[in-house]
Amino acid sequence: MTFDIQKLSQNNAEVIADEWKYPGVYAFYDMTSDPEDYEELLTPSLRKNNYFQVMEDNHLFGFFVVEKASDSNDIVEMGLGIKPELTGKGLGQSFLLETLDYIRKHYSAKTVRLGVVSFNDRAKKVYEKVGFKQTRIYDQPTNGSVYPFIEMKMEL
Repeated sequence: MTFDIQKLSQNNAEVIADEWKYPGVYAFYDMTSDPEDYEELLTPSLRKNNYFQVMEDNHLFGFFVVEKASDSNDIVEMGLGIKPELTGKGLGQSFLLETLDYIRKHYSAKTVRLGVVSFNDRAKKVYEKVGFKQTRIYDQPTNGSVYPFIEMKMEL
């Protein structure tokens, strides 16, 4: 797979926010499930320069967001998503490796940190395969409730 990473366009932000619908328990990741995430994704001033689209053959494959951690200059926090129709097909590892390579090249951080909802075993396996380690469990208010999340870190 050959990916092309660019700043997230407004059009693709709208597609992700309004059209990406995940099946079953993964509907948790629908942007419409969390008003704050939805607003941030759709509003250029809130997105800042932190959101990126990942294209494959000129088609939107996924996106990721990267921000410097508030507690350390050596850490960046990331979040990511793959187009719903492409999940569960063994493509996550290539996508994740490409995003991590981008972060290595464009950020001066030593560590990448992310949070994954505890029920998402599929994502946790992909993260662990590329070198992420679980560091703690915490409760995260989102989607109108509070959910257990697992923090994972990886040295770059």
